[in-house]
Amino acid sequence: MNSPKNRVFVDIHVIQSLPPSCVNRDDTGSPKTAIYGGVRRARVSSQAWKRAMREMFKEYFNESELSERTKKIVEKVVDQICNLHSISKEEAMPLAEKIIKRAGVSTKDSEAKALFFMSNKQAENMAHMALKDPLPGKKEVQQALNEGNGVDISLFGRMVADDPALNTDASAQVAHAISTHKVENEYDYYTAMDDRSPEDQAGAGMIGTIEFNSSTIYRYATVAAHDLNKNLGDIDAATKAVREFIRAFVCSMPTGKQNTFANGTPPYAVMVAFRRDQPVNLVGAFETPVKAGEGGYQRESTEMLANYTQTVYEKFFTEPENAFVTAINDELSGLGDSIKFSELLTRTEVVVRSLLQEAEVQA
Repeated sequence: MNSPKNRVFVDIHVIQSLPPSCVNRDDTGSPKTAIYGGVRRARVSSQAWKRAMREMFKEYFNESELSERTKKIVEKVVDQICNLHSISKEEAMPLAEKIIKRAGVSTKDSEAKALFFMSNKQAENMAHMALKDPLPGKKEVQQALNEGNGVDISLFGRMVADDPALNTDASAQVAHAISTHKVENEYDYYTAMDDRSPEDQAGAGMIGTIEFNSSTIYRYATVAAHDLNKNLGDIDAATKAVREFIRAFVCSMPTGKQNTFANGTPPYAVMVAFRRDQPVNLVGAFETPVKAGEGGYQRESTEMLANYTQTVYEKFFTEPENAFVTAINDELSGLGDSIKFSELLTRTEVVVRSLLQEAEVQA
């Protein structure tokens, strides 16, 4: 078991205002909600935000550092086989399918039966296995499929129902974002006109409704940097991954109804805390829903977060090893160094690298 001396947790807390929007819908098309503190809150699922983060990763990581979640893993391995050996895709297909089945992954019609998270390096590893004669055993093939995790697999993990030996434990957790206050969904009634209709013809070519809400939300995520370092096997890669995780978590936005609502707002406040003991989600600050004052919800929510955090530090957990704050106003200024977001990312790398190096010495 890891002792506090060789653990490094990076907690990210965000207060953000969303205008009228439908960021994340349920199966009926309604904005997702949840009951918390006895009232209905706006909600954005962790899956929706992780997807947005993975899309942003493409801007800051090389393709070789990332993975794909797809059923088309046979095709992915086929491409690598063709890169390594001068054969056609038709010849490579049975080789790829055979090696994937040897690893314990079920396929049907040359596709995995379920979505499978595979990095480009792992696809290359499988291609090398497929070209060996005789074909390697299952244990060796699974080892190849477990080596070379992409940054995203290392952060978000991989679960394989076919064979748990192919699982990768996630080193990051992302909470469902919820509003700090009570919300009521509303409806936008809209009409669309036919551009070729005669001017004297009344009526719309189409009518409809879109459900939406607006809210100030609390968002939380944490990275176990020591586990991420273990997954990636390199401190420099781990520190970069933590930095880009924070950037993507803070700056990304799920794409639900973006063209309709253009809800790409910046956060009001961001706090990053570095802990040795355990991750600490501070959503309890909003179990009693915030009531809007003349200044709206953002300032009130951030003040409640600041007061609650101080109480948690005094009565339950020690203060973090270090903390940084980037915010529009100064409600969180007593909880960490107040700096620009670009500097927060740079200084995060320095702190994480230092703590991981200390952890390796202690191990």
